[in-house]
Amino acid sequence: MLKIGGLDENKINNLKKIFWDKINNPDTTNCNLLTDKDVKSVEVKGKTVLIFKIPNAKRTQKPVHLTRNPFENTYKRNHEGDYKCTKEEVRRILADADTTMQHDSRILDGYTIEDIDLNSLKKYRQLFAAAKPSHPWLVLEDIELLEKLGGYRKDRVTKKQGFTVAGLLMFGKSESITDQECVPNFFPDFREILSNNPDIRWTDRIMPDGTWEANLFQFYLKIGPRLSSSLPKPFQLKDGVRQDETPAHIALREAFVNTLIHTDYTAPGNIVIEHKTDSFMFSNPGTLLVTLHQYYHGGISECRNPSLQKMFLMMGSAEKAGSGVNKIMAGWDYAHWRIPYLQVNQQPDRLTLELPMFSIIPEDTLDVLRDLFGSEVDALGKDELTILATCHIEGEVSNSRLQFMIDQHKTEITRILQELCKQGYLISENKGRWTTYHLNSEGSEYFENRKISMEDTSNNKVDTSNNLVDTSNSKEDTSKNIVNTLLSGKKERLKKEVLHQLIMEDCKEEFKSIEAISKAIKKDVKYLKNKVIPGLVKSGKLERLYPNINHPNQAYKSNL
Repeated sequence: MLKIGGLDENKINNLKKIFWDKINNPDTTNCNLLTDKDVKSVEVKGKTVLIFKIPNAKRTQKPVHLTRNPFENTYKRNHEGDYKCTKEEVRRILADADTTMQHDSRILDGYTIEDIDLNSLKKYRQLFAAAKPSHPWLVLEDIELLEKLGGYRKDRVTKKQGFTVAGLLMFGKSESITDQECVPNFFPDFREILSNNPDIRWTDRIMPDGTWEANLFQFYLKIGPRLSSSLPKPFQLKDGVRQDETPAHIALREAFVNTLIHTDYTAPGNIVIEHKTDSFMFSNPGTLLVTLHQYYHGGISECRNPSLQKMFLMMGSAEKAGSGVNKIMAGWDYAHWRIPYLQVNQQPDRLTLELPMFSIIPEDTLDVLRDLFGSEVDALGKDELTILATCHIEGEVSNSRLQFMIDQHKTEITRILQELCKQGYLISENKGRWTTYHLNSEGSEYFENRKISMEDTSNNKVDTSNNLVDTSNSKEDTSKNIVNTLLSGKKERLKKEVLHQLIMEDCKEEFKSIEAISKAIKKDVKYLKNKVIPGLVKSGKLERLYPNINHPNQAYKSNL
């Protein structure tokens, strides 16, 4: 356990002086992000400690590094530790920080109009005209239009001119895009996974395969309608005209376009979009240019590829003022689905946005929680239920994950989590900021025992001596007593070991299905199937009749 020693006033003053001297010395660190209000001395358990609040660096301030050399002394936080960035990672951070020269505005050497797919440009004009029919750019020649959009650029200083990375990504021919001069890693990949069969990797896939010009515009034309058609379109009228788009459709389009315009096309990896039966997933290489808090609350626009953003904006398929994420959140809220979740991964840098198509607390999840914890679940508050449901769906939760799911301060979330642990719903692992929580798999037994204990205490009518099993009896007699008690309809408090023994006795003579076991020992089928039987099989106490665990006629027999 951490012991707080505390600091006296002289020690605090000395530490502050050392800190401020070093943080403002460019030979120690290149950038000081802190002000006086970020360094405070506070009382903790009667001891004085010094607390440092480290603000997030702005995009233009990164990388913050030790000494004057960013390539050897830039570190990145990953879970519990700080890890030195590779030189390539530092180069990408520096490129993101330079807002005067964006990724997609780089002029490509040796490219001509022959590298542009004119059919893509023609179709783009049509969508542009449909979105903005009177726009003056529509009458411009191809090169002039591309120059307005950022697909062609003239450098005033060097006098160099030519097609840009954005121009090729949006309208280029496949081989021209993947040339070493442009974006050699470019490989947009759409996967439709609508089968539950683990042997089927996907039910459909669209990727660069030589049958189409694999640029961003053509990818948008192919995938956009597929995504939209997968959502229900309820009959809605506005001013007498049917509305084909709901807020959920708009949210899905925003998520799709955001992926295309925020990808770091210099980073390793490729764009991956997945459509599953219960979710959408949009994943792209790159880092987040704003904090997670800013991302979820919107209003701040930091775009890695502003020319691509402009191209989608002019055909009515993108937002510029930082409201795109707000539309994603609002659209999913309209459909009463779980809040979209952005996952930030490192080494390699990758952003993954998950859009679940099920409610915050799905009915089948609620059924599992009732099986596990009993009817007491229904008396829990909305926040508590959301936490338990998320644990069931995602396997575990953390305070930081929940901050973007429930409308509570992180301190209150900690209190709720600790209370759920105290009540037996959750089990915590690790300590401090790395604490995670998962469902108590022994919840059914725990709550059954607690309920019976409470009934025994309140009624004070049970003669405990009659309920104790004579330990001198054989195991067979013990099992018979329990079986007889269960068959008589009386409640019996079963310890884990006794429950296991009871099941093995019931399956001693023949293979029995879970339904038959459930009926014999009066335990819920789902509870036995999910929480008890797998452990007995794994330990070798039970054997399966069929190797396939999902066989419709699966049955179990005791090995003892």
